[in-house]
Amino acid sequence: MSEHLSDTARKTTLTPLLENGWSLDETRDAICKEFRFGDFIEAFGFMTRAAIWAEKWNHHPEWFNVYNKVQVTLTTHDVGGLSALDVKLARKMDGLAG
Repeated sequence: MSEHLSDTARKTTLTPLLENGWSLDETRDAICKEFRFGDFIEAFGFMTRAAIWAEKWNHHPEWFNVYNKVQVTLTTHDVGGLSALDVKLARKMDGLAG
């Protein structure tokens, strides 16, 4: 089971994500990002690739897709907020999005 991110871990791991387009959710302990692609096929391909990693790590995003946009929210429900798994999946998604 994951643990809630400590204050120190937040500073070191979230800052690069926030600089790369992620934002803190104002209503809960989560991070969000909207990915944009050339078309629906590219967006769906990204979701498929991300889903494989999410399943492998047993950590599943909250996401919403319309045409070429994918809105992602990451939080760890088991710990009631952000954990290292969210950071790991956010980094992976950034890499998959190119």
